[in-house]
Amino acid sequence: MRYRLDIAYDGTDFSGWAPQPGRRTVHGVLTDALQRLVRAPVALTVAGRTDAGVHASGQVAHVDLSGELEPDRLVRRLARLLPPDVRVRAVTAVPPEFDARFSALRRHYVYRVTTAPWGADPLRARDTLAWPHPIDLDAVARASTALLGEHDFAAFCRRREGATTIRELLRFAWSVDADGVVRAELSADAFCHSMVRSLVGAMLDVGRGRRAVEWPAGLLDRAERASDVAVAPAHGLTLVGVDYPADDALAARAAVTRNIRTR
Repeated sequence: MRYRLDIAYDGTDFSGWAPQPGRRTVHGVLTDALQRLVRAPVALTVAGRTDAGVHASGQVAHVDLSGELEPDRLVRRLARLLPPDVRVRAVTAVPPEFDARFSALRRHYVYRVTTAPWGADPLRARDTLAWPHPIDLDAVARASTALLGEHDFAAFCRRREGATTIRELLRFAWSVDADGVVRAELSADAFCHSMVRSLVGAMLDVGRGRRAVEWPAGLLDRAERASDVAVAPAHGLTLVGVDYPADDALAARAAVTRNIRTR
């Protein structure tokens, strides 16, 4: 049986999602807990590999387990085994065509920034960047809008061999919460390595007046990563959701996603 796991974690004390020898990772902690429960090797496939220090409230993974299990019981048993900084919020039986990575339609991220002179609220300091400069939200909004659509985001990505940097950015919006925290909301069909933090870093430079509003869009003509784009710190970033199609469209979506896109 294939099961979907809905996962949340505080990424502060993790070296990211992906397994790394000798390092504490979200994948490693979850795999260890699952293997203790089912007493067999398990393989987790995740919607999006988050970097060290990045958080998640809406991460999704899938796993194939022998036999039928009670999802609610599995959630409770995992809660007893997992450390406090990672939770499996739900376990759901899904069709075998469900693929947490390739069936995904969209990923959604939020980046939190405070410009308060005292810094981040102590209860949110682990997921909010304390930024010592004012942010011109009008300039940032105009610069962000210019990046929407399908482009080659090579200037904002750390290139990986054989991986495309063409992505469709569906949403890049800025707002201010009731507590004064600035929120950047980004949605795309997928994000390449470091893309979200690079986009936010570029906008923070626009917001403080170091760069022109037109500068980020001008970087889309570059075929390689732009060294002058600052990467925003990891701890302000949270993966908040992943969208999937209806069950009868899962296989078709996975087939489309596996094709490497070109211009």
